[in-house]
Amino acid sequence: MTNNDVLRRLRYAFDYNDDAMMRIFENGGLVVTRAEISDWLKKDTDENFKEIPDKPLAHFLNGFIEEKRGKKEGAPMPVEDKLNNNIVLRKLKIALDLKDFEILDLLKLANFNLSKHELSAFFRNPKQSQYRECLDQVLRVFLQGLQMKERNEKA
Repeated sequence: MTNNDVLRRLRYAFDYNDDAMMRIFENGGLVVTRAEISDWLKKDTDENFKEIPDKPLAHFLNGFIEEKRGKKEGAPMPVEDKLNNNIVLRKLKIALDLKDFEILDLLKLANFNLSKHELSAFFRNPKQSQYRECLDQVLRVFLQGLQMKERNEKA
């Protein structure tokens, strides 16, 4: 999945307007303009479309955690220079305070079955032998299930 897809799907699932998006980015430590957000949310075929790099998306996800869980005392969350699906899924799990069974339920809502062991492999240290890379399909289906739950949509 592209970073732009993740941003678009989260905006739609939680019905965020431009002001809310700007606030979430700012909570994550990055000030962005309405024009930047607009360009990141455009369809890939639009001539004004711009890809959102990993670092700004990491700022957004950190701001999303703060939006959903509240501001944490102490040092700010680290902002990753490079993101992958595993990191995105972990940040969404933290932001929404999801337990493993809740993630599995969201996947089932979108007609996708995954075992608890397969899911836990996504959250392991990449150096562990049980670590597995979260494929685009899994993240896409998770975001689809999240959207269905948040917007009360049917499969």
